[in-house]
Amino acid sequence: MHTFQVTRIIDGDTFDVNPNWKWGGESGDRVRPTGYDAAEVGTRGGSAATAWLSGLILGRSIQLGNAYRIDRGRLVCDVYFNGHELSNYYRSRTGS
Repeated sequence: MHTFQVTRIIDGDTFDVNPNWKWGGESGDRVRPTGYDAAEVGTRGGSAATAWLSGLILGRSIQLGNAYRIDRGRLVCDVYFNGHELSNYYRSRTGS
């Protein structure tokens, strides 16, 4: 796994990293973690989900694991923070 710095939070399940990732002949900075689906900005719960993710990982190091596809310029992949899947933090937060 490679380590990246989280530079910007887009919403509760999308963020930008530095340096750029490279996968399947493409590269970019936007990431969509697997394992959970947060409310979108502008919908009920969207602001809270964005604030939660920002408080958890903004400016911190994460690791990108298995990649599955590129969706709208975002690398959809397993994301790890402090040795645990990011989706586990989300499920702990929501109880789901």
